[in-house]
Amino acid sequence: MRTSLPLTALVLTSVLTLAACGSTSDAASDPAGDADQADGVTTVRVAVTPVPHATILEFVDEELAAEAGIDIEIVEFTDYVQPNVALDEGSVDANYYQHGVFLADQSQAAGYDFTGLATISFQPMGLYSESLADLGEVPEGATVAIPNDPVNGSRGLKLLAAEGLITLADPDAPVPTVLDIEENPRKLRFEEVEAPQLPRSLADVDIAAVPGNFALDAQLKPAEDALVAEDTSDTTYANQLVVRAGDEDDPALQALLEVLTSEEVRQFIDETYDGAVVAAF
Repeated sequence: MRTSLPLTALVLTSVLTLAACGSTSDAASDPAGDADQADGVTTVRVAVTPVPHATILEFVDEELAAEAGIDIEIVEFTDYVQPNVALDEGSVDANYYQHGVFLADQSQAAGYDFTGLATISFQPMGLYSESLADLGEVPEGATVAIPNDPVNGSRGLKLLAAEGLITLADPDAPVPTVLDIEENPRKLRFEEVEAPQLPRSLADVDIAAVPGNFALDAQLKPAEDALVAEDTSDTTYANQLVVRAGDEDDPALQALLEVLTSEEVRQFIDETYDGAVVAAF
């Protein structure tokens, strides 16, 4: 079962901002506590963002879940805030959309007590442009759009730094911001944009750093359309199945983890996404 929830503001910079986002919509606001069980089948509610997470979970629910004794209720969000809010409130049992760097940042900012059970998939961020065919063509004063949440914004900055367009004061900093740019020889101008809106911004900027899930949603393929993309062999930003601390050994969540990390799912990811998403288990 798949439940879609409306777009909310993508603002992730402080605890106050998170609190201001409010609760999830009625579709996800029935506090679940533990997963529900009926007729020997346990319903597991999982919060996701649309592509590829919802699609992968739909495959699992249709092809693998029944044999594992679970039924997956997919609760879909179009922002990066609400899946963690929903998990913290107990209206879902797990979420699948975030990587470890983001999880650590949000746990510190909002006081979440979550555990990542395993990495599942990775979709590389890419630098995209409608006006440039090569990063060597970037003009002085070019406008670069990056995600407005610090963690994914930092990924865009690291991609630019790796290509020599900027220099960061501390290349090893986990979450650098535009304030950490030490050298900017081409005088690039940065615009921070809500991540879902980045593909739409391509007509208005010279370059946009687009997270993989939103690139896929906009029919952009990193291997074909990006000027440069993150290395898929580096799973630093691989997305995890995340649960509340203390729920790690829950039988239904362990069953979900087992099917999500199965060879059937690996094959589905490989055949469906052709390198735009890779299995990370």
